[in-house]
Amino acid sequence: MTAITVTDDVRVPAAALTVRAVRASGPGGQNVNKVATKIDLRVALDLVEGLSAAARSRLDALARHRLDADGRLVVTSQATRNQARNLEDARDKVRALVAAALVAPRPRTATKPSGAARERRLGEKRSRSGVKRLRARPSGDD
Repeated sequence: MTAITVTDDVRVPAAALTVRAVRASGPGGQNVNKVATKIDLRVALDLVEGLSAAARSRLDALARHRLDADGRLVVTSQATRNQARNLEDARDKVRALVAAALVAPRPRTATKPSGAARERRLGEKRSRSGVKRLRARPSGDD
């Protein structure tokens, strides 16, 4: 098993990876019953090299629903009937997840609605209010 290289600085070492081949589910006839083509790849996230503290916290947030009891990231692939291609697919999924954690979110800038937009909204509220007032039963105050 070789390391997964995400960028020049960030990589998942081979020691962090655990691979198991299991039988895939779904259609496929005898092939499904006798060949273990599904890949179960587990990654120890604390061993990923080159992550900043912010990127590591983003990775933990992205992977929190895919962790096993030992805190390892679980990635499975049964896209093809070939074990080697499924292994590459699972490694690509891990690479994509770590790459997504490297991207810092764009900071939100607070904005205010313009005066014209505020006036338009209030005008629409007055219009709806008038429509609803016309729908109401006339009061018997006469």
